[in-house]
Amino acid sequence: MSEPVQTTCMRCAVGCGHVHEGVDIGYGIASVQGDVSHPVSKGLACPRGIRESGDPDGEWLTQPLVRKGGELLPTTWDVALGRVVRVFEEILDRDRDGIGVLGSGQQTNEAAYALGKLARGGFGTRHYDANTTLCMASAVAAYYDAFGSDAPPCTYDDIPDARTHLVWGANPAVAHPVMFRWIHESAQDPDSRLVVVDPVATTTAEAADAHVSPEPGGDLALARAVLARIVERGRVDREFVDRATTGFDDLCKDLPTPTAAAATAGVPLETVDALVEALADPTLLYWGMGVNQSTQGTATAGALIDCCLATGNVGPGSGPFSLTGQANSMGTRVCSSKGTWPGHRDFGDPDERAVVADAWGVPEGRLPDDTGPGPVGIVEAINDGPIEALWTVATNPVAGLPDATAARERLDETFLVVQDAFRSETVELADVVLPAATWGESSGTAMNMERTVSRVRPATDSPSGIRSDLAIVATLADRLVPGLFDARDPEGIFAEFAALTEGTDADCSGITYDRLEQEVAVRWPAPDAATAGGYRYYDPDGDRSIGTDGDPSTGVDDDSRSTTDEESGTANGGAAWTFPTPSGRARFSTGFAGSVPEPPSEAYPLTLTTARDPDGYNTGVRTRPSIDEADPLVARVDPATLADHEECVRADDESKPITTIESRRASVSARVEPDDAIPEGMVWLPIHQPMTNHLTIAATDPDSDEPNYKQCAVRLAAPERSKRGTETGSEGASATERERSELAGHPAGVRQ
Repeated sequence: MSEPVQTTCMRCAVGCGHVHEGVDIGYGIASVQGDVSHPVSKGLACPRGIRESGDPDGEWLTQPLVRKGGELLPTTWDVALGRVVRVFEEILDRDRDGIGVLGSGQQTNEAAYALGKLARGGFGTRHYDANTTLCMASAVAAYYDAFGSDAPPCTYDDIPDARTHLVWGANPAVAHPVMFRWIHESAQDPDSRLVVVDPVATTTAEAADAHVSPEPGGDLALARAVLARIVERGRVDREFVDRATTGFDDLCKDLPTPTAAAATAGVPLETVDALVEALADPTLLYWGMGVNQSTQGTATAGALIDCCLATGNVGPGSGPFSLTGQANSMGTRVCSSKGTWPGHRDFGDPDERAVVADAWGVPEGRLPDDTGPGPVGIVEAINDGPIEALWTVATNPVAGLPDATAARERLDETFLVVQDAFRSETVELADVVLPAATWGESSGTAMNMERTVSRVRPATDSPSGIRSDLAIVATLADRLVPGLFDARDPEGIFAEFAALTEGTDADCSGITYDRLEQEVAVRWPAPDAATAGGYRYYDPDGDRSIGTDGDPSTGVDDDSRSTTDEESGTANGGAAWTFPTPSGRARFSTGFAGSVPEPPSEAYPLTLTTARDPDGYNTGVRTRPSIDEADPLVARVDPATLADHEECVRADDESKPITTIESRRASVSARVEPDDAIPEGMVWLPIHQPMTNHLTIAATDPDSDEPNYKQCAVRLAAPERSKRGTETGSEGASATERERSELAGHPAGVRQ
């Protein structure tokens, strides 16, 4: 085998260190193990990260493809890129917004930065985003609203010091196994606890000391009930609120009564009281897709942050901690120019715009005026707006977007360029396919959910028909916008990106490849070669305080802060706080509970929710043998609900119960798994299965553009009387030539 290579696992956003070894002959990974020298994971690694790095399922793309006569046919890179360049040039001559670009949290920082630079600074399109908006945008918007900056203030270092671990709308035991191990171990300490808020009795809930099950869509009402009860019972950390926040008293004037809000959330007041007690101790409040993927996602995330602010749970060992899904979602947010310019530079600030234009050597007028409508709006603009071509990179919108039937129809109407490592549902609709390198074949960096940057290194060469994401982007840039790129190698691109972040809230200018070689991983902000970020917005030395006028240079003397609020259980000591808001203070939010976009009705009496399977990966491109061999769709349903709909379930040829699930948009066939972990009246489907999103609704959060994947109205019907017939996993797949290279005697992940 080849020499061991230190790298970062790209399975999820924990950012575990891996050691990969390549095969002796051909291309591929022979072995994967945890890296004991990696400061994030210290040798820990979950089995699925190891398996999907070294031996992924999926249909490898091994050479470029172009559509001719309705079929995707193998071709050369020159032909494939030439066709893309010709079409893109024609469109850009007419309208710079005529090209849409969708990136991904699976790209390295360098590839994400380069793609954003080409889309925003080269094309000048506003129709650019990434699939991270489908999972993290609501948390991002809430962080900006509260703190004036993106990303969690807390880090993994805070987990051992927290006494309450409150997991809300997330299932880290499934989604982030290594991180959950740290959380669970900390919760076993004396006087510590793990509390889970989720309608479903998840794997994480099974390990918890307490499980709260609100009504689907009741999270915002429950969070407001908790805050109202905190106020009513005098459990507010007034010293912290008065010194470091703004807007609290105005929010309190409009709070519902705890009893009314609890009733809306579908929980008893005693349960609200238990959550108030939990927050009295130093608390890390984690949340995930169950909160974010909602039309109320930003408001709910903001309400959770409010609970932390009101109880003084913003400091080491406590705080609001959004759990990022994709491996480099954080890097996409910081690097790619999708929602902010690199380094979180404000898109609407003309001074920041001038800095970016100067750094990229492009006219300011070429940069788009706004960030665009998000992935759902971008695909809708194929029919309703100017988009004539769409370029997708490491993402699968045909399966991943809500109301996937409509998304598929729109994508089928545009010139579609797909850049990916594996064949997917989106590949099947492509006009041009550009095969890209994947984990173990790529060089660059990634950022995990606690803001830590570490190297991604190849342990194997890629086959001759494969190019890296960065190489493909740079080649198209050279053809379409000559002179846009000075650097084309990962280290040079990272240096350019890091320099552009100097002086920003997400300063990475002190991080270099040489530093990462020495330290393995560095957390931002890192404004110089000797600095690495810790807990944000917090100065333990207390040399600055915030007075009542919001001026960080005035206010109460540090020594007067050395008190402990016994009522709230939080200690402020001599610490001072500064937030990158105009007042220097954290801001309370103003959102209150509304209805879900599609509540159950007489015609559609059940609520569909979607979530992760332990072994599922995004839309399944790495965890199913091919797009025609997806596992059957399995619906988890409470036994009482099944009993009420027994006429809608029958046995298939294998004597397994099946049903048809219908929404207002589509109907799909599913096997049924009775499961009392699912609340009555709910149907649970895995988000990874490609048929699931044919049912979901394309409503989005008004602040974040994130879709409402978690609640829509459905009904069960007997398969033989399905109103639209049964969808199947292979529906719509074209009979194209498929090449899956395997090298005998080596792991299935090997390709040539």
